[in-house]
Amino acid sequence: MGGRRVVVTGAGLVSCLGSDVQKVWQRILAGDSGISCLKDKAYQNIPCRIAGVVPRSGQNDDSSDIVDIDSFVTPSQKKILSLSSIYALIAAENALKDAQWKPESEMDRLRTGVAVGVGMVDMEEIFHSGKTLYEKGYKKVSPFFIPKILINMAAGHISMKHSLCGPNHSVSTACATGLHSVGDAFRLIKYNSADVMLAGGVDAAVNPLAIAGFAKIRALSTNFNEEPHKSSRPFDRQRDGFVMSEGSALLVLEELEHAKQRNAPIYAEVLGYGLTGDANHITAPREDGYGSYHCMKMAIEEAGVDVSAINYINAHATSTPLGDAAEIRAIRRLFGDHCDKLKISSTKGATGHLLGGAGSIEALFTVLSLKTGDIPPTINLENPDEEFTGLDLVPIHSSKLTDDSQRWVALSNSLGFGGTIACVCFGSMPLSKS
Repeated sequence: MGGRRVVVTGAGLVSCLGSDVQKVWQRILAGDSGISCLKDKAYQNIPCRIAGVVPRSGQNDDSSDIVDIDSFVTPSQKKILSLSSIYALIAAENALKDAQWKPESEMDRLRTGVAVGVGMVDMEEIFHSGKTLYEKGYKKVSPFFIPKILINMAAGHISMKHSLCGPNHSVSTACATGLHSVGDAFRLIKYNSADVMLAGGVDAAVNPLAIAGFAKIRALSTNFNEEPHKSSRPFDRQRDGFVMSEGSALLVLEELEHAKQRNAPIYAEVLGYGLTGDANHITAPREDGYGSYHCMKMAIEEAGVDVSAINYINAHATSTPLGDAAEIRAIRRLFGDHCDKLKISSTKGATGHLLGGAGSIEALFTVLSLKTGDIPPTINLENPDEEFTGLDLVPIHSSKLTDDSQRWVALSNSLGFGGTIACVCFGSMPLSKS
């Protein structure tokens, strides 16, 4: 397909494993888990009492990867910003610094945009504001209540802080939010609406109300409350639901010639984008993976490569019995005999499920795989389901991409409630393997 070429030139994140991209990547490759116990009394009567919580000063001071929010935002700014906006602002700052991009001229600012989505509104803010209204009256309701719960405010705050006047876009497609944001940003650059886009997703929904809600629909793991590091186990026979997590991951996407002219660091190229719907159920995918099949097919077709060119798939695989199996069925159908040469893994065993931030943090890991040649492991995969026999799901330990490919090509998949699906195809930069 026509259009301009788009590359990834920067990355930033905030996660339960920390906020330094290279350190988090090393922890991912080492098989570390960021899942921990939820010790607050409010969780005592909820069946799930584990989550991936960002290590913050004053809360997780025993961690060596503290995310120091207090040094990033002032007390007065905290009154205005939701936690998800704060996470997104930190990730944005780090991603732009990594890309060495600070638009100074009016044209550069007009050609730099933001595509950052949020999966869920701030339920804690809604709960407390509602309680304030009914118990103390209208005068005590914060004037920042509505701005704090608007889905597009993370994107808005990023654009305002960095004077980014290009496309200001915010998608909310549940757990596919982050990847749809990356894909949409890719298209905006490809078809000349921008030269640079800051893209990804964020969620900060680890709270008693959200955990209780997801537990009520039996979506969460409940069998590993005493062993949180073992709870998220994609493709394993003992998987019993996903583990909620929080955080943000943002990528700087850039038109290739624009990046070359300023000698920007390049991680990988964005080759293709697919987006489909399962049209099946509010929470469950079709058992045959119908939507995922067509979504991956669409991304590969736009990339202009054959299925045999794909080396690695970072699977959505959330550690649910139905979802993991449906995605694998879609992969088997699309790739056929090439499945024998594919490496497939899910990084959710380490990070948990970041909801709106899941797709972008996994896209980030996919890009790092293409840059370094390392494949992150599917941790806790001790006994794969019989249905997955014959596939290389990269259990427990990291792996390597083979050197016999002229170019490494990978897919990143995301699925969300309501049947929404995204897939982005990335390729390594030619001759960059070292």
